[in-house]
Amino acid sequence: MPAMSSEARAIALLALAAFVSASAFRICDPMLPQLAAEFGTTTGQAARAVTAFAVAYGVLQMFFGPVGDRYGKYRVVSVATVGCALGSAGAVMAGSLDMLVFCRALSGAAGAGIVPLSMAWIGDNVPYERRQATLARFLTGTILGMSAGQLAGGLFADTVGWRWAFAALVAGYLVVGVLLHLEVRRQRAAGFAQVDPNAVRQGFVAQARLVLGAPWARVVLATVFIEGLLVFGALAFAPSYLHERFDISLTAAGALVAVYAVGGLIYTVVAGRILKRLGERGLAVAGGLVLGVAFLSYLLGPVWMWSLLASVLAGFGYYLLHATLQTNATQMVPSARGTAVAWFASCLFMGQAAGVALAGAVVDEIGPAALFGGSAVLLPLLGAFFARALKARAAIQQG
Repeated sequence: MPAMSSEARAIALLALAAFVSASAFRICDPMLPQLAAEFGTTTGQAARAVTAFAVAYGVLQMFFGPVGDRYGKYRVVSVATVGCALGSAGAVMAGSLDMLVFCRALSGAAGAGIVPLSMAWIGDNVPYERRQATLARFLTGTILGMSAGQLAGGLFADTVGWRWAFAALVAGYLVVGVLLHLEVRRQRAAGFAQVDPNAVRQGFVAQARLVLGAPWARVVLATVFIEGLLVFGALAFAPSYLHERFDISLTAAGALVAVYAVGGLIYTVVAGRILKRLGERGLAVAGGLVLGVAFLSYLLGPVWMWSLLASVLAGFGYYLLHATLQTNATQMVPSARGTAVAWFASCLFMGQAAGVALAGAVVDEIGPAALFGGSAVLLPLLGAFFARALKARAAIQQG
């Protein structure tokens, strides 16, 4: 294991990569009305730029897990950032919605190797007693990135134009990619985290069977899929909803939803204390309930200021539930941790993709009330379900 200073530097760089990746995921949300106007389509159709990224991101997780286990997780993360830069560069020059969707899919495919392999690297190199706190610190990169993406998307759309948002992503990916590459070289020179060339390797199918053959892994994967569908399907349309309902700018709407990050950061500060008080089951139940209140606040808030509270609650509630799922994911199948965590991330982002696609249809055909109301009702039920599953698993282990 490296010295703490080396470990801290390595994790900080992974968090920085997660920041840019999460920014890319959410950057299109507040610019959907402008994309719809420029390409002559509906907001729901413009959301294909979000869906394409999420689908590619989700599907390719399954590929990157075994690749990271074979060639080294940190090394693969550094290479993935270059692919993300290429996809974002294509988005800058896209002349049609179809081309933008294609380039977003390319960025999503490459970005699939960043967050899950970072989590798996932490699982490999940080002892379990320090792992949850370390993952919470790593999460700050993802949380701030999602917030920055929401804010930057609206800001660029309202000022110099949406293409400059993707240009900013190109610059971010290139800087992070260089730093990660230098860190890989430092680790290699120190003889740390080298992949054993004589280790027995299982193929993709064998590793997938190993993960999916574990009953607890199937419960965790199904839960995180539904979580992604309900939370991010609604959040993707929150900026557009606030823009249209309260007649505020896209920048303001994106900033209001970006306050989501504040709730996530509050979680990282109090995670240890809340875990000791509530336990994992209590965190799952509380997360679902807080998320339900958040989406009700988006829906029923009489003035735009209510969305500030809604966003903070959404971020806090999401990480109460998701961090519990994430910690369990790192221990689902320790012998194939890279693949297991990759499947976890894949299910999360496939859920997001399905959620955005479903939400687009709901918004176009029924309206946003059904979207936010549905999430408000179903998320508390999901939290209660996972809490019950945790209780059943604990009983089996004790028995």
